[in-house]
Amino acid sequence: MPYSVYFPYSLAFTGIMLVVYWTEGLYNPRRKRSAFHEVYIIIRGAITGVAALYILSLVYRAVLLSRLIPAYAGLAVVALLSGARAVERVIQGHRRKKGIGVQRVLIVGAGEIGRMVMRNIAAQPELGYQIVGFVDDKPERGSRDLGRFKGLGSTDQIAELVKQHAVDTVIVALPWLAHRKILGIVSQCEHLNVAVRIVPDLFQMSLSQVDIDDLNGIPLISTKSPVIMGWNLAVKRTFDVIFSALFLVILAPVMLVIAILIRLDSPGPAVFAQQRIGRGGKPFTVFKFRTMRCGAEEEQESLRALNEAKGPMFKIKADPRCTPLGRFLRRISLDELPQFYNVLRGEMSMVGPRPPLPGEVQQYQEWHKRRLEILPGLTGLWQVSGRSDLTFDDMVLLDIYYIENWSLLLDLRIALKTIPSALFARGAY
Repeated sequence: MPYSVYFPYSLAFTGIMLVVYWTEGLYNPRRKRSAFHEVYIIIRGAITGVAALYILSLVYRAVLLSRLIPAYAGLAVVALLSGARAVERVIQGHRRKKGIGVQRVLIVGAGEIGRMVMRNIAAQPELGYQIVGFVDDKPERGSRDLGRFKGLGSTDQIAELVKQHAVDTVIVALPWLAHRKILGIVSQCEHLNVAVRIVPDLFQMSLSQVDIDDLNGIPLISTKSPVIMGWNLAVKRTFDVIFSALFLVILAPVMLVIAILIRLDSPGPAVFAQQRIGRGGKPFTVFKFRTMRCGAEEEQESLRALNEAKGPMFKIKADPRCTPLGRFLRRISLDELPQFYNVLRGEMSMVGPRPPLPGEVQQYQEWHKRRLEILPGLTGLWQVSGRSDLTFDDMVLLDIYYIENWSLLLDLRIALKTIPSALFARGAY
């Protein structure tokens, strides 16, 4: 049968799909929209388009030569558009890693609001933002780097920094009391032909703590409880119990072999017990396979000059205290297998911030302490984002982002990313 018979239907279907996807916002560039959300819009639009074609054929009494053809067309639209969008995301992600097509961003303000912006950008590199640095009028903030993000001075230097670093967007994250300064910065950016975005302070509350609704255009703001509470906490704990028990059973033979090899490799116990700080600052005993010679903790002070970590942590890539077997176990994170027992006991979670040492917590700044709001984890967002290659401030930014944006899907995503990170020893030592 010639295609000309189907041409009116193809034209009508194409028009319907364009209108549907335009109204659904598929053609609006949104950095935050996930791949799953796009596929959902595509499927919903295809169903709407197919249904509209059937309705039009009934209204105008047009004869569809086959009732299955619109359904096949809908399936083809879903498959082809989803595939095209996936390819586009891969290419875009590859280009952004090379610095192509990224938005160079200067952040104004390094308080809680500014750090909130930084941790969201750090946790979502796929958004395509590249922070050149931040400014703050408080010298202790504006002159001090925050992890990978550079402190570039005060707000008086914005014009100079915009030109020097080829800034595309200025994100203003100042407290509401500085509204006069915010207006001045907005005016300055407009004269520099630079896009400016303002993060609303909402009276010193984090945006993660509020729900925003509207009443016929009138914004309604209400506070909400922390994410990991109530049913969410119960779901997370159920996930922890099931999987920690399962892994302890499955990995028991592997753990037995490792324990025997450790005893043969060097004198001392196979399992090392150490005090760590858990949720709410409560101390607990964490269990790990011993990777160093006995008495290694007493030697730490004498090796302080070799410390390669910034902040409260102590890390040495080629730590002389490590045994040959211990170095291998650390590289692929097998030394942490006994911590499944800590998870089963409720002292740790499968996913969460790294459990710190008491001496590290004593050196925390006030904003660092937010990472102690939930149970520490076997793995976490920072472990799959660079592990030991990240600075301490970077780690805390990612931990707080995880706390504020927790979902079971995020836990699953982190758990799946942990496998290649551990196997290929990315940033582990």
